[in-house]
Amino acid sequence: MATRIAPAVREVIQLTDAEDHLCTLLDEFTRHLQKNKNITTMCRINGGWVRDKLLGMDSNDIDICLADMMGVTFAEGFVAFLSEQKDLHVHKIAKIESNPDQSKHLETARTTLLGIDLDFVNLRSEEYAEDSRIPTEVKFGTPLEDALRRDLTINALFYNVHTRSVEDFTEKGLDDLQNGIIRTPLSPRETFLDDPLRVIRCVRFASRFGFEIDSDLQQAAQLEIIQDSLAQKISRERVGEEIDKMMKGQDPLRSICIINDLKLYKSIYHIPPQITSIASSTPKSRDLSLRAATILHGLLSSTSEDSMSLHPTLRSYVLQESGCKARLFLAASLYSYHGITYLDPKGKEQTLVKCAIQDGLKLGRQNHYLDGIPALYSASELLNGVSLGQDRLKMPSERVAIGLLLRQESVHNINTGSQWASSLVFSLVCELVSASGREEAAECVQRYNALTRRVEELGLDKTVDAKPILDGKAIARAMDEKSGPWMRAMVNRVLEWQLEHPDGTQDDCLAWLKEERSAGRIDLEELKAATMGNKRVNLDKVASSKKVKR
Repeated sequence: MATRIAPAVREVIQLTDAEDHLCTLLDEFTRHLQKNKNITTMCRINGGWVRDKLLGMDSNDIDICLADMMGVTFAEGFVAFLSEQKDLHVHKIAKIESNPDQSKHLETARTTLLGIDLDFVNLRSEEYAEDSRIPTEVKFGTPLEDALRRDLTINALFYNVHTRSVEDFTEKGLDDLQNGIIRTPLSPRETFLDDPLRVIRCVRFASRFGFEIDSDLQQAAQLEIIQDSLAQKISRERVGEEIDKMMKGQDPLRSICIINDLKLYKSIYHIPPQITSIASSTPKSRDLSLRAATILHGLLSSTSEDSMSLHPTLRSYVLQESGCKARLFLAASLYSYHGITYLDPKGKEQTLVKCAIQDGLKLGRQNHYLDGIPALYSASELLNGVSLGQDRLKMPSERVAIGLLLRQESVHNINTGSQWASSLVFSLVCELVSASGREEAAECVQRYNALTRRVEELGLDKTVDAKPILDGKAIARAMDEKSGPWMRAMVNRVLEWQLEHPDGTQDDCLAWLKEERSAGRIDLEELKAATMGNKRVNLDKVASSKKVKR
């Protein structure tokens, strides 16, 4: 894992032309308020923009904190000033109401100027009740009070637009940024009890920048009262948002490692007690989730050519396909729940993996988490132990058998984000978790690599999304029959023929169908009787009930 992603900290912030212009306009407007309306205020840019600029990173989002003035009031006056005196167009102001559950404790004015997204809010201090992360009192605060209420010292830095200088009111932020330390402005216990979401944010920023977590913070994060607060005071949606950012970040493995080290697994990947009490078994050791993620990281990171090297096609797909890497790492982090089921109120079997995504993290189908990750686990069960030497990959022919395996819904389905390459990678990870040694692991990797090579040799990677050469209506016309459920079985049979005859035409397939029927190898009456009124019948089995000539 990388120990530091960010470059060295800069001594001064280098503004872009647009940022420089913005600071000038803000300074001019505050002078205008003082001279013409006897209103005194100051503008400071705070938070992530300051941190990122000091690390040499670009940031297009700027949060402007105001002294003794509400953000909406300032923004409305600022826009009017720009329009009347500068003839400068500004996007319409959006007023964001306070929403503590979404980390918006005060109303915010939002607009865009000079291509920069701006949020205006006042400096504030907050007080919290013991059983809620919603502050009981929010009032105008000093820069120091505002800085101390923030999650991390590196996020509590200000940039004064009037003096064009960085202000570090905690007196720790710049040093912590330079030394790569994740630390809270106040005692971590107090900071986390005020807002337990900050525990997870600490994990994310440590992972993002490769920073080390302060020892006091590590101890506080593991306190029972903190972990209970994390489970009780934070909406699961907010937890899910943070995990989503971690999985899409530079180093998702480091995030999973820190979650494991701080014993946050159960608090983050939360399963409701009423579900765990009826589950088929207790969760496996969380160390297995870490092992799965470590294996995945190793497969994707290694570029050397040895017995443990992943086939380039598999590796490149995961790294290049948008969202795939994040989905695989989240799936790996849930390995402790693999294979554990329960019955929902309707008596339908569900998995703990899906429950953790749906209820523990409140992640839906965005990035195909909710639908794609259960599919990955289903595919891993189907692909487990896969080898070119198996009979299931030889009958009725190698090309047909492998082609049909790749087209299984859990293995490859565009609607759930499933793709045969990522399914093979994740199935390989699952097998390697239980591998007893390097020799067994290497044999496992080579099995999957061999299958991938054979897929490409047979051209199946290019046909996995191919539609059947004949659709149901064309088949019905050729058979001179009415449409019905029976057509699905015949479409599947046509697909087998298509895999066996990659150069075949529609006319060739129609001729084959008619020959099969005239020879009695397709009995439509039997097929229709088997499928009538029963949409759940195994159509593949019915269609294969008679020997079909290929």
